[in-house]
Amino acid sequence: MASDEYVNILLVEDNPGDAMLVRESMRDIKLHNRLHHVSDGDEAMRFLRRTGEYTDAARPDLILLDLNLPGMSGREVLSAIKGDANLEVIPIVVMTSSSAERDIVESYEIGANCYVTKPLDLDQFMHVVQSVETFWLSIVKLP
Repeated sequence: MASDEYVNILLVEDNPGDAMLVRESMRDIKLHNRLHHVSDGDEAMRFLRRTGEYTDAARPDLILLDLNLPGMSGREVLSAIKGDANLEVIPIVVMTSSSAERDIVESYEIGANCYVTKPLDLDQFMHVVQSVETFWLSIVKLP
């Protein structure tokens, strides 16, 4: 990635506090990214399909997806993305509070590229977000 290029990240998170922490964590690490935030699954699909108020939305290079969303659930969003030929190559990191084995297995079966359980500790939460960002933006080659 050239120094003047940005990676577009779509955060699908209904908890305003968690969204703020993700934004602050990404700002602290100082990698070239643009974080776009939506708070539910229906809004995420409008963003991804560039409909409604999102006709000019940037195509995300990476999606951070909570499973527990109002309306269309994170599982439904994941399934819709991975079932859409125009969106399926976008890597999706499930980032959720659930550590239930069935949620982990189901997320990978649907097509998640990574599953991360959000830590309850503030410092650990920020560390996890920064680690995810460093891995996906500095190490992995995105499509």
